[in-house]
Amino acid sequence: MEGDRVTRRRFLEAGGGVTGLSLALTTSAGAALFQSRSEVRAAGQRMPDGVELPRSPSLPKRSNSVGFAIVGLGDYALNQMMPRFNQAERAHVAAIVSGNPEKLSRVGDAYGVPRSARYSYESFQDIARDDRVDVVYIVLPSGLHAEWTTRAFAAGKHVLCEKPMALSSAECKRMIAASRKANRKLMIAYRSHFEPHNLQAMELMAQGVAGQLRLLRTEQSYRMGPTSPTENWRVRRALAGGGPLEDLGIYGIQAALYLSREMPESISATTLQPSGDPRFSEIFAQVTSQWRFPSGAVAQLATSYDSSGSNSVRARGTSGALIMDPATNYSGQRMTLEGRERREFRAGDPTVQFARQLDHMADAVRDGTRIRTPGEMGLRDLRLIEATYLSAAAGRTVKLNGDATMRG
Repeated sequence: MEGDRVTRRRFLEAGGGVTGLSLALTTSAGAALFQSRSEVRAAGQRMPDGVELPRSPSLPKRSNSVGFAIVGLGDYALNQMMPRFNQAERAHVAAIVSGNPEKLSRVGDAYGVPRSARYSYESFQDIARDDRVDVVYIVLPSGLHAEWTTRAFAAGKHVLCEKPMALSSAECKRMIAASRKANRKLMIAYRSHFEPHNLQAMELMAQGVAGQLRLLRTEQSYRMGPTSPTENWRVRRALAGGGPLEDLGIYGIQAALYLSREMPESISATTLQPSGDPRFSEIFAQVTSQWRFPSGAVAQLATSYDSSGSNSVRARGTSGALIMDPATNYSGQRMTLEGRERREFRAGDPTVQFARQLDHMADAVRDGTRIRTPGEMGLRDLRLIEATYLSAAAGRTVKLNGDATMRG
């Protein structure tokens, strides 16, 4: 993903059922939770380390293949998503967008993208006349998702947007409105909905494999190396929001929802922001929360940029426990059922999640297939994130409506 020169921003806006939310709250480190920002913009960055570009262009696709324009040639796009187009059945890279001319040249040549389909951020509006592009895939830092999604809809294109959908529920609602106005599809790139182990976990929990759910625990964390907001967009509030919750923790939010098949009725949360650490001068180091569901089940969610690595989900019920560890990696997923006997599941190759996500978007565009991870899902998750931050800042439990809007 590509970064930007940034000032600090207000990352929680009015929304999520709270009208005119403008609390002068502070974190334990004394930094304002609700902050203002001047305009941020997409800007080209250097080629990420460790990129292995293909030695030859992708093989030709079938005639109804959907053309994607990739906006933002950063680490995730180049090392994870773009190489997976070769595995997709009806999706191909049709155009690329970057603020770095060298990257446009090197990546364009490697993927066989015509020079006429290599756009800068300044020339992006010209993509409206490019019939080779059906879908714009937004792989920019999170704080730029809303702007570039609406720009893509204004150009008449469908949109696949990386998670989190945006940095506020208000931005999410604007993106959904832009989608409807343009009569174009909006899909959020929640890849775990296309990963075999997570899909099987959803089915198993729906079948009651662990009995009645009592406790669900998720943990997504790693210890970030030395950095600062001038070096890394992930620690810039204007581009990353509160930090690990929007980045890693959103996988825990997703898992808690699709394994419980419930919406929480309340959230109680805490945050940690160590003083004197440049990594966390603008964002939180850690966010933890406890959810209570209408059934009485409880979910405990933890995410951190400052603890040893973990990516696990544990759903414990009255007759057993379904354990995923690792749960939502790019690869290597493992899933075990513990109870009267231990059973390990091998659901399939986790790496197919990327190509299946691309083909799902292509099916929605070509066949009108219902999108599994629509903008409304992204909006729901941002409402839960906002409720989490409000709970932590106010030091109280926040009660929720069925659509994740906050009560009162």
